Amino acid sequence: MMFEMSSAAMASLIGVIVVVGISMVNEDLNVGIVAIAFGVLVGAVFAGLPANKVMQAWPIDLFMILTGVTFLFGIATTNGTMEKLTSNAIRLAGGNTTLIPVILFALITIITTIGPGNIATVTLMAPVAMAIAGRIGMNAFLMTLLVVGAANGAAFSPIAPTGVISTFFLNKMAPQLDLLGQQLGNLDSLAWKIYFNSEVAQIVGNVGGFFLLGGWAWVRRQRHASLSIDEIAPKPEPFNRHQWLTLGCIGMLVLLVILPSLAVTQSLFTPTVMKVIGNGKSANVGAIAFLLATVLLVLNAGDSKAAIKSIPWSVIVMVGGMGILIDVMDKAGGLNALVNIISTVSTPGSISGVLALVTGIISAYSSSSGVVMPMFLPLVPGLIQQLGGGDAISMISSICVGSHMVDTSPLSLFGAVCIACAAESEDKGKLFRQLLVWGFSMAAVGAVICYLFFGVLGF
Repeated sequence: MMFEMSSAAMASLIGVIVVVGISMVNEDLNVGIVAIAFGVLVGAVFAGLPANKVMQAWPIDLFMILTGVTFLFGIATTNGTMEKLTSNAIRLAGGNTTLIPVILFALITIITTIGPGNIATVTLMAPVAMAIAGRIGMNAFLMTLLVVGAANGAAFSPIAPTGVISTFFLNKMAPQLDLLGQQLGNLDSLAWKIYFNSEVAQIVGNVGGFFLLGGWAWVRRQRHASLSIDEIAPKPEPFNRHQWLTLGCIGMLVLLVILPSLAVTQSLFTPTVMKVIGNGKSANVGAIAFLLATVLLVLNAGDSKAAIKSIPWSVIVMVGGMGILIDVMDKAGGLNALVNIISTVSTPGSISGVLALVTGIISAYSSSSGVVMPMFLPLVPGLIQQLGGGDAISMISSICVGSHMVDTSPLSLFGAVCIACAAESEDKGKLFRQLLVWGFSMAAVGAVICYLFFGVLGF
């Protein structure tokens, strides 16, 4: 299929390709800054957009939500609440070592879901999990599959940063998708559906890999083994008053985000309350996080300077910068051009697998949530229109899942952190090679999973 492309569309498409290419070869350079520069240049020179107009595309709503959520959990991390929560949870295993992987997977899933997100949770839990792996005789490769699989499975919680990003684009696309006859229904429920789809894919991929590649053999060896729980996770000091207050605020965050979206509890929230915590119709997780963080700071339960330092500014700048460039690309016609390119090798039935494969390959070298999702999620309405059909949620799920299936690669932050934290007894060269092969294979495996589960079975 041949299609014509304007000079503005060509320039914007080349600009995005160059920016993504830079992100793939230079991890030390924040691609969000480069994306803003390219957005200004392409907008002014080729699309007739002045710089001040281009800069107005910065996604301020998304910025405020990400900053609020990560600041609140920065307080919870820096005041010791998350560390004690982790230690107490692991001690539930007692002397039964076979329960430890289950507890770690569940704990990482829960922590990621309630707000910190996958990046913060892996950074927090990888040192703990990899140290425990060495003590219980589990090789670091298997523990990495559990840690990354659990964190990425829960990453799309609407309360967590990555889920906030996908929900932001979901809301932005909703009017276009409605015009195309895609009945999305309640967007809050839809966000949790994407979360569920991510959990299914990560369990099939990484947890399945854990059992097939030695996890089951490890479980069998542990049947008659036991260790003192104090050797694995020393008993922490009891939660202090400030930490109990922090746990209460985290619980409040979860409740205030979930309850207003449930029909049975909507009557509990007056219009005034809804305006305080959201837009009058649904709760805004960023607004709630700022309110609760202020409570903690006023009561001296947190250190604002330490919490601000813990915010993942690099990811936020990447998402914002890519948002500006993608907006210019849209106005210049580049998004339509990219839609045309992808549609030439896809059908409504195969598009889920194609999107997962392409996003997986790019994510192996680049940021999944900071670069790949902002680039590919806006394509969904155009793909449905160009292909003459397709399911929006399947496509969105495939982009989200495909871009995160490869994160066990040592070229990604998660794989690198797990290698760095592996026990001294581990052959880190061998671990690097194992994770490299596994990470790249997940691009193809993720494509198959997305095609089957989201394309064929319609999860």
